[in-house]
Amino acid sequence: MLYQQKKYLQFLLKSSNQHGVHSPFVYKLITKGLYSKKSKKLWSEFKNIKQQLLDNKKIIEVTDFGSGSKVFKNNKRQVSKIAKVAGISNKKASILLKIVTYFKPLNILEFGTSLGLATSVFKIANHSAKITTLEGCQETSKIAKNLFESNNFENIEVRVGDFNDTLRTSIKEREFDLIYFDGNHTKEATLKYFNDCLQTIHNESIFIFDDIYWNQEMQEAWLEIKNDKNVTVTVDLFYFGLVFFRKEQAKEHFKIRV
Repeated sequence: MLYQQKKYLQFLLKSSNQHGVHSPFVYKLITKGLYSKKSKKLWSEFKNIKQQLLDNKKIIEVTDFGSGSKVFKNNKRQVSKIAKVAGISNKKASILLKIVTYFKPLNILEFGTSLGLATSVFKIANHSAKITTLEGCQETSKIAKNLFESNNFENIEVRVGDFNDTLRTSIKEREFDLIYFDGNHTKEATLKYFNDCLQTIHNESIFIFDDIYWNQEMQEAWLEIKNDKNVTVTVDLFYFGLVFFRKEQAKEHFKIRV
């Protein structure tokens, strides 16, 4: 926690808003997307979904395949508590909602379904989206599937198992408009998934990395991703790192306060 607080203060000193951004693409993303007024209707939908999980008092046994939890001391956890402390925060949900509403990606891949909160954000922001979401834990995936079914969310495929197995079949001969990385907060895994997913990109693809300031490893992974030859533009929002592959763009990196 102290590491993230220190990094946030450093981020505030180095970040800016739309002023001074000379890239028309990034300027428009900031002013029309990130700084746009939040849709009351869409936000109300998300809050309703989250409340359903907060009301769920069922205890499940969670299998952690990533870097583990900084909060929970054992694997038996109440769904409501997972949603409260480990689910996507309202701040992050608001940012994601604006990004997906702005870009309207149709084909989405997600690493780390968990209870399905972030997945729900994608679907609320664009009901036409076809989502493939990968989850290692059988029990949390069941909660997520029930959440999607009870809210009539269609075209969401939850694939359960080791990411190394489910990813291989999920990306074979496919292109994605948006890939959301939130399944494993280690440098090795993050870079592996990033490199594996490069085969799925097109010129307008977006990669979103969650928790790029989670620890030193994630910071190192983020730096390598920024320097990758395929990447042209990155936008560091502190909460997320956005990656773009637009060949017409000069290679630039931005730190934007949201």
